[in-house]
Amino acid sequence: MNRAELVEALMEETEMSRRDAGNVVTVMFNPNDGIIARALKKGDRIAITGFGVFGVRKRAARTARNPQSGEPIKVAAAKVPAFKAGASLKAMVNGKAAAKGGNGRGGSRGGRSGGARAKSAGGRRR
Repeated sequence: MNRAELVEALMEETEMSRRDAGNVVTVMFNPNDGIIARALKKGDRIAITGFGVFGVRKRAARTARNPQSGEPIKVAAAKVPAFKAGASLKAMVNGKAAAKGGNGRGGSRGGRSGGARAKSAGGRRR
């Protein structure tokens, strides 16, 4: 899916105009001044429950080799943008049922409320 297809999908899902949908995509994903890019530049992480987490990872300085000459090359340390998919997104991509409960934390509380814990058959607490 490219940017134009994303704008089309956003228009269909939300009944926005093409202009509004395009503006939303630009505001979110522009690599120079989009919301995500600005947050990553500040070092923040963006966690979208069930979808995933955008963050910045530090890559240490290292010595690499030129594949043609075998000569060592120094590669400077760098910060790189990263994305880690959430459980619900992974399940959907793999064709499995999404995590129950909709909280993106891998399941529900099994009907129990608060911090109460059920006793096992042996009467001991888990």
